[in-house]
Amino acid sequence: MPHFAVLLAAAALIGAASAASAGPTLDQIKKRGILVCGSNPGIAGFALPDDKGLWSGFDIDFCRAIAATIFNDPTKVRFVPLSAKDRFTALQSGEIDVLSRNTTWTQSREVGQGFEFGPVTYYDGQGFMVRRKLNVSSALELSGATICVQQGTTTELNLADFFRSHEMKYDPVVFATADEAIKNYDSGRCDAFTTDMSQLYSERTKLGNPEDHVILPDIVSKEPLGPVVRQGDDQWFNLVKWTHYAMTNAEELGVASKNVDDKLKDPNPEIKRLLGSEGNFGDGLGLTADWAYRIIKLVGNYGEVFDRNLGEGSKLKIKRGANALWTKNGLQYSPPIR
Repeated sequence: MPHFAVLLAAAALIGAASAASAGPTLDQIKKRGILVCGSNPGIAGFALPDDKGLWSGFDIDFCRAIAATIFNDPTKVRFVPLSAKDRFTALQSGEIDVLSRNTTWTQSREVGQGFEFGPVTYYDGQGFMVRRKLNVSSALELSGATICVQQGTTTELNLADFFRSHEMKYDPVVFATADEAIKNYDSGRCDAFTTDMSQLYSERTKLGNPEDHVILPDIVSKEPLGPVVRQGDDQWFNLVKWTHYAMTNAEELGVASKNVDDKLKDPNPEIKRLLGSEGNFGDGLGLTADWAYRIIKLVGNYGEVFDRNLGEGSKLKIKRGANALWTKNGLQYSPPIR
């Protein structure tokens, strides 16, 4: 029995040492000295480079948060703009470490292509935009309409499902990129433009006269959006997942970039575990104990990131809705750090 106990203790030590070491993806990133993140070529609020090539947006900040956990520096990210057609190939080939690009979680994408989808960072749904002068108030009034849509997306599939299920006819006008689709809609090529509701708000800002266009209230699909990694590296998958969980837990606990240093003195045990002053919950992720502190200090909690990119602090003014915390009637609910 004592001999068995010694073996168990040794196994536990080996397991702890293994957990503390970096997995293959994290090890490669550390050696490279930079995180490579696949992003959208340009959607205001989510991922958009300025004239100097500096990226900003909701999905961009998620990658910056990952970089903060690894390097204590959110700028150590190289963004690779990817079309809907090329995004999965880039991930499969190892060109990027993580895909953070308004990508819908579906069974076939996860099971059939060798990917792991992280937590839902943005709950979305597909909608339609039309010209105000059409006096259309519902997508159910679009029978016979020509509709601009991006190729190779769940949007294209959902569009077909919606019209088929309602026994309505339509004429799809398909384009390789969202930019081409919205430009052709703006030129009058189509009666309507369809994509995720969040993207509709973003794309409307690009139109010649945004106020002449309305976003219909109908939501015709479920579009759970979030980061994607390759299967086969559980530690990297866990690090990506817990980056988001740390950000939402921080918001729930009232820990933000401006007060995080003061919160280090907070006696709340949940905050202590979050910030690394009690326990070492970065060990299994291949990180130091203060990994979540770095996210909050350098990037912010979930609410801060949402507000400045999409919400009241942005041009888009998108309501939190389903993306509010569960404590505020939303769907953002994260497991605890303990």
